[in-house]
Amino acid sequence: MNGDVLVVIPARGGSKGVPGKNLAPVGGVPLVARAVRAARLASRVTTVAVSTDDDAIAEAAVAAGAVVVRRPAELSSDIASSEAAVLHAVDTLYGDHPWSLGVVVLVQCTSPFLTSAELDAVVTAVVDDGADSAFTAAPFHGFLWREPTDASGINHHAAGRQRRQDREPEWLETGAAYAMRADGFATHGHRFFGRTVAVATDPSRVLEIDEPADLERARALAPQLDATDRPGPGEVDAVVLDFDGTQTDDRAWLAADGTERVAVHRGDGMGVAAMRRSGLKVLILSTEVNPVVAARAAKLGVECRHGIESKGPELAGWLAERGLRPARVLYLGNDVNDLPCFAQVGWPVAVASAQPRVRAAARSVTTVPGGHGAVREIASWILREDQL
Repeated sequence: MNGDVLVVIPARGGSKGVPGKNLAPVGGVPLVARAVRAARLASRVTTVAVSTDDDAIAEAAVAAGAVVVRRPAELSSDIASSEAAVLHAVDTLYGDHPWSLGVVVLVQCTSPFLTSAELDAVVTAVVDDGADSAFTAAPFHGFLWREPTDASGINHHAAGRQRRQDREPEWLETGAAYAMRADGFATHGHRFFGRTVAVATDPSRVLEIDEPADLERARALAPQLDATDRPGPGEVDAVVLDFDGTQTDDRAWLAADGTERVAVHRGDGMGVAAMRRSGLKVLILSTEVNPVVAARAAKLGVECRHGIESKGPELAGWLAERGLRPARVLYLGNDVNDLPCFAQVGWPVAVASAQPRVRAAARSVTTVPGGHGAVREIASWILREDQL
């Protein structure tokens, strides 16, 4: 199957169960930004769109790298379906060239632990495996009952139940992601049609946020489940580092003659040296014109481009010059001028002290603030122990 793969994330501003739900932070990142991030990192996705009626959600979506489709009032009520929002987004983005769209994916940002691999899997089921629609599902071995005051078994016989290991699993719809053939979805207007495939997901990551207690559970689980979303050894070919606020704590000492001095972390220097020894390409990319940036780069023995007004185009040129795959590049930053760079690379990383919009757009966040060993920390992620 040919054509684009469009992810649509419906995210209304109103929510009765959890007020402001789609902007509620989990792991320091708004739910809508988490969904955008997972979709952007899926290798089979072409475009990520957020359908919303809310200005704050639109701003968070754009910061995370999505395009925004403004949802009309008639599609923004409690009774409006997700399918209606998706159909509207498809018409808005592909109405004049529908033949170029192959697959539509509905992603619910109330499932905070959806992964890019799961998104690729539902798309693959449609594109490569001949499904008309596919959805994320978790294996389920629970015993269901009806009518608690006069209980009767639904998926089992109470008098002779099989052991768990002897039962074929049933499949619990997670509510996270649904992939559909675009032409079939336009015809049926519903997420399930034709041959439907349930794509297995990790049950430990299944959680839908419908009530305040669900949100609290998600926040409690985030440190464990998000910790794996970091690059490991062999997953990165190049590291690009911002300077102020990333390799420093964003402060400067100003002398009477106008010269500035900054403090850097010795551990960061050791991290850069280790990355260079391992063969990784390292670039310092900064808008700062202070010669201290070039001096630091020279001391570390890495390439430096500073005094750069627009970092996004500069990074794009550097990647092209060196033939680097953006998906295997890590960018470490802290402020809004880093966002155009975040949108280009596979591993956008924010320091712990980064601006909220930058943290929201990051795939990973360091445990320490800028100027306190954040570069050394990312080196510990991407290098083996014997390389450090």
